[in-house]
Amino acid sequence: MRSMVWNQFRRHRLAVVGLVVLLFLSAGAILVPYVSPYPPELSSFQERRAAMANKDMPPSLAHPMGTDPLGRDIMTRLLYGGRISLTIGLLATAVGILIGTVVGAAAGFYGGWIDNALMRLTDMFIALPRIFMLIIMSLLMREWDVAILRAYGGAGGIILILGILSWTSVARVVRGQFLSLKEKEFVEAARTLGIRNSRIVFRHVLPNTSTPIIVAATLLVGATIISESGLSFLGFGVQPPTPTWGNMLNAAQNEMLNGHWWMAVFPGLIIFLTVISINYIGEGLRDALDPRKLK
Repeated sequence: MRSMVWNQFRRHRLAVVGLVVLLFLSAGAILVPYVSPYPPELSSFQERRAAMANKDMPPSLAHPMGTDPLGRDIMTRLLYGGRISLTIGLLATAVGILIGTVVGAAAGFYGGWIDNALMRLTDMFIALPRIFMLIIMSLLMREWDVAILRAYGGAGGIILILGILSWTSVARVVRGQFLSLKEKEFVEAARTLGIRNSRIVFRHVLPNTSTPIIVAATLLVGATIISESGLSFLGFGVQPPTPTWGNMLNAAQNEMLNGHWWMAVFPGLIIFLTVISINYIGEGLRDALDPRKLK
């Protein structure tokens, strides 16, 4: 089965390219302390004074993506920022998938007033203006004196916010699957045998919805990274000095006017490559896990 899925996945060439790009970026983010001679931050006066000699340098052999106004190496900061941006994307997606799966499963399996109430709640979340809710919730999170939410420049709070606001599409997908599967013969047989509803859900129905959940999760990671980058770009996301791709773009706004194009181009390019790679991987998984195409 695994070999069939992999054979189908690699037929989607863009998905394979996307997987290679994502693995390369992830490896760079993990190994950056061992491969880069430059620190992401300048912690001492001596380091800052030495770095100022290299400030605002365009791309070169020593600094392939140039340096910023403080003399910090942009490529090093992008790789360190990738740790935060990718982690936020993955963990926020996990929160969204968990909430969406619970809501969709309950709505689809039980139906009736439970389905109606949960779907109206889903519609309400969809109708909320997303960017304004992200900003408002981000400001509220800053007022909470909770260590885990303030960690890494507020990354914990951003994960929670994005997770809370990103479950609606998953809930609808899972609900549709449950509405279809709960009428199947194997579910009716389980009910006839007196098996509890919780066991039917977790042992019989939920495993059969794993394919659309996996595909939805893959696509949601890319959307979450875009949301985090946009929020940080506006100044309401992860706060400096913790680097993320979004707040590096925010810091580059004024520098673009001074002709320092590399400070905005490379963070934007990294975001673009990451998101499009994840989307292609999602498309490849959708084709690879489609039972009609597995031969």
